[in-house]
Amino acid sequence: MNQYDPRRSGNPAKRAAAERLAAAGGPSRITWRDWVGGARLRTLPLSVAPVLVGAGLAHMLQSFSWTLSLLALGVAVFLQIGVNYANDYSDGIRGTDEYRVGPTRLTGSGLVNPKRVLATALVFFALAVVCGLVAVVLSGRWWFLAIGVVAILAAWFYTGGRRPYGYAGLGEVAVLIFFGPVATVGTVRLQSDLEAQEPWIASIGVGLLAVAVLVANNTRDIETDRAAGKRTLSVRIGDRASRVLFVVCALLPFAVPAIYSPAYPGMVLVWLALILIVPACVIVLWARSARELVLSLALTSLGALAYGALLGAAFAF
Repeated sequence: MNQYDPRRSGNPAKRAAAERLAAAGGPSRITWRDWVGGARLRTLPLSVAPVLVGAGLAHMLQSFSWTLSLLALGVAVFLQIGVNYANDYSDGIRGTDEYRVGPTRLTGSGLVNPKRVLATALVFFALAVVCGLVAVVLSGRWWFLAIGVVAILAAWFYTGGRRPYGYAGLGEVAVLIFFGPVATVGTVRLQSDLEAQEPWIASIGVGLLAVAVLVANNTRDIETDRAAGKRTLSVRIGDRASRVLFVVCALLPFAVPAIYSPAYPGMVLVWLALILIVPACVIVLWARSARELVLSLALTSLGALAYGALLGAAFAF
């Protein structure tokens, strides 16, 4: 069986990466840890948090279903992992990862055949589709199929296609929409036809925390993204404005428990998420290295999970 040799790739970025690795005596084979790293597990709390909020709101509306909530969680998590592998593939074949710093990417490193990375992304997209189809059949809400198609297209064209919108500074808008109203309100509407304002307002809070994570990531990569021609929002507005934007996106979600505290006493517990969020804000404002910004990203992701769990519980109980 012929082994994939990235040094003979038609992609100059992959050839260069592979040649550097070979010259440095670097790793010659991929391991399961590299594949786990490609899933970018630190981002998964962002897909779990809105489902937790939506499940809590469904419980508040007396329409909670374990089955539908778990299926919604499956859609969110599998789709997120699929997006992460798809981004690895698209950035790698485009040559963007030739300029980046940080953890090694599967495709950009030249260690893995890009087709394997793409196939892995498609497998997770397929798992998300299966969970979504089962949820639609059980709930009878067939209009969710259209939302599913839009979500998958948005996931792919974030960094894929000829003109990825993530390269044009629109990633934050998409993250706010899909990690906010789509995931949160979607989880509620999958289980209930009752109209309420709480799902919409709460969804903005959890969506903004996901945006904060993306801003921290893009602030770290401003120089390398600029060199690669990737015009993220952080590249467009600069380092200082990006740091301020992070703080706004990380703290503004706490307006939600402030608004609903009179009606839902459990909202006081949501403020505990600030134990993670405030240090992340301090780090971002004064960070001088990429490592510090990676730490703030991890803290914000965990803070988003705590926020989602506590907010969902406050609405439910």
